[in-house]
Amino acid sequence: MVDETLAKSFLNVGEEYDRYRPGFPVAAADAIISAAVEAALDLGAGTGKFTERLVSRASRVIAVEPSEQMLAVLRSKLPAVESHVGTAEGIPVADASVDVVTVAQAFHWFDRAPACAEIRRVLVPGGTLGLLWNHSDARCTWDRACHRVAHPAVSETDETTSSAADELPGFTFVAHTEVAWSERITRADYIARWLTVSSFLAASDDECARMVAEVERILDADPDTAGRDEFDLPQITDVYVYRAS
Repeated sequence: MVDETLAKSFLNVGEEYDRYRPGFPVAAADAIISAAVEAALDLGAGTGKFTERLVSRASRVIAVEPSEQMLAVLRSKLPAVESHVGTAEGIPVADASVDVVTVAQAFHWFDRAPACAEIRRVLVPGGTLGLLWNHSDARCTWDRACHRVAHPAVSETDETTSSAADELPGFTFVAHTEVAWSERITRADYIARWLTVSSFLAASDDECARMVAEVERILDADPDTAGRDEFDLPQITDVYVYRAS
């Protein structure tokens, strides 16, 4: 069941999300779209972190996002992209009008059955659905420890594995691809990134301060980050591909 408080925590975040959240590797987009298509829809597009990967892969790119603030950032970055305020359960796009639907870092917030029905409605017969999530690399102990501060009750990949499944209503599972990559990030930006995560956004001021202090303690203690203003952050992008059936 979707936690509405956590889901709505993103509605008033825009520029901070775009500045501090990671993007997605080219290989993740290649796993979904191997050849150019006529129309692609990025659902729950946020500030366009993955939408920008679709621009060179589709003649028409559509972004749908419930947050006005996030969509404003997307529009400023990607003015050629057709954009709409909307949700996965009520997509403001015509029937059978897109070849590919992508959902990056958002499918776990959807009400699965109505969202799958809507995605199936807007896709052409046999169209592609691609679900993506970034998460920590299991080998990076300090990042995993910070994830446990934000999500103490779940593992880093639970939000993915509980949402992406071999069977989605109206779809046939095609493939799962795991893309390993790394980014160079400053300590300040790494901490600021956590402030764009749902559990930090929804926390009280005192609880948020406690979690930030715990993240800082982890960075001060780990030999890979202690005393450093900048470090390499390994990441994994999980990509799940489906065909409309």
